[in-house]
Amino acid sequence: MFKQELGEGENFDVIVREIRTTGRKAALVCIDGFVKDDILTEIMETLALLKKETFGFSTLKTMLGKGLPYIELATENKVDELLYAVMSGSILLIVDGSPEVFIIDARTYPARSPEEPDIERVVRGSRDGFTETIVFNTALVRRRIRDPKLRIKLLQVGKRSKTDVCLVYIKDIADPGLVETIEKRINSIDIDAVPMAEKSIEELIMPGAWWNPFPRVRYTERPDVAAVHLVEGHVLVMVDTSPSVMITPATYFHHVQHAEEYRQNPAVGVYIRWVRFLAILGSIIITPLWLLFALSPELLPPELKFIGPKEVGQIPLLLQFVIGELALDLMRMAAIHTPSPLATALGVIAALLIGDVAVRIGLLIPEVILYTAVVAIGSFSTPSYEMAMANRLVRFFLLLATGFFRLPGLIVALIIVLLVAGFTRSYHVPYLWPLVPFNYEAFKSILIRSPVPVQNIRPQILNPQDDVRQPSPAFKRRRS
Repeated sequence: MFKQELGEGENFDVIVREIRTTGRKAALVCIDGFVKDDILTEIMETLALLKKETFGFSTLKTMLGKGLPYIELATENKVDELLYAVMSGSILLIVDGSPEVFIIDARTYPARSPEEPDIERVVRGSRDGFTETIVFNTALVRRRIRDPKLRIKLLQVGKRSKTDVCLVYIKDIADPGLVETIEKRINSIDIDAVPMAEKSIEELIMPGAWWNPFPRVRYTERPDVAAVHLVEGHVLVMVDTSPSVMITPATYFHHVQHAEEYRQNPAVGVYIRWVRFLAILGSIIITPLWLLFALSPELLPPELKFIGPKEVGQIPLLLQFVIGELALDLMRMAAIHTPSPLATALGVIAALLIGDVAVRIGLLIPEVILYTAVVAIGSFSTPSYEMAMANRLVRFFLLLATGFFRLPGLIVALIIVLLVAGFTRSYHVPYLWPLVPFNYEAFKSILIRSPVPVQNIRPQILNPQDDVRQPSPAFKRRRS
């Protein structure tokens, strides 16, 4: 039966090795690539040395439990569970006359070493990062949080893919209602497969309008960032085959903070944070504002008249910015698909050939290229790639509104964007919290990277069961 279900003979990587153990016929079933040859050979040698005993399932199970040099040994008689086990990398041991099949968990997944994520680099700090193997990822988190209250629940999604999904939280900190809600939504997923891993899971468990560009979960590939959010009361969702871990719930301000701010002195961290905030704000508003002043120069005071363009050129300014935005996205996509040795050549082509020639022939004016480059730098300064893409769409919307309707268009477009962000929810958490609704203490911690000794309270919006991280500085002084 297993040969037929697994397509033995049709699939070259399905191994069915017939042997004898304890005087009975037996077979080992596994998938090549998930089990190393030396492990399989060791198991076969161990089974061959087991003595013949009077048949009995309990006796056989005891013998295998003592004789096999592997800790994880289980039995199962449901065909679906057995097929799932072997397709996940375990070895099945089928013994003639036994009512159940033995599952030997000796799998070894193809995996890369934990390396620092490319998009979340820091000058100081750990250099390890999540990988595509979920067991490695859970170990990286446990290495940082050695708390027996840390819970890692294993779930499966997909009728065909049977993708492993882990729900990670600290039991006496995270809101039980939030944990229950996320777990129910994962369990209620009814789909054949999720080969796109974490992104498919996000779209299946996050309610809301598909057209809303703002990301309602934060992704990270850094174990230290994931651990910090666990301690605050967040819930993580890990998906096998993906190095990106979902942090839920998440607000807009979660996406604009970076680990580098907490790897430096608090004063330096504040400076870095404010520079980043200005870069993100500039990436959204600089080009629409300049377009507004160029189209309506009467809005500029006399001392700022130099901001406007000396010559507009043959193409309308709005169309020039649209061309610049599309060219920027084309170069970004080209950089992703360009082999690393050719990346420098791509930059030379974009800067010298395309940019210079576009100005010379009058396709774009120098100011458009300048401000497009400035907003590109602001986008690259955004820690969250998903938020950078959302801000790009917002900027494009503001550009179109400004180009067609001038100042009223810009004001109305800004109001629409703020309303969309204001009505967005990440589960029960308002997206613009702690700005809307306003919370002074939480908002102050957003604006100023506070020192660790004064980080006493967990975010109240998460409804943590234990909201105190450490005694206040005044209490510490009294004790000392």
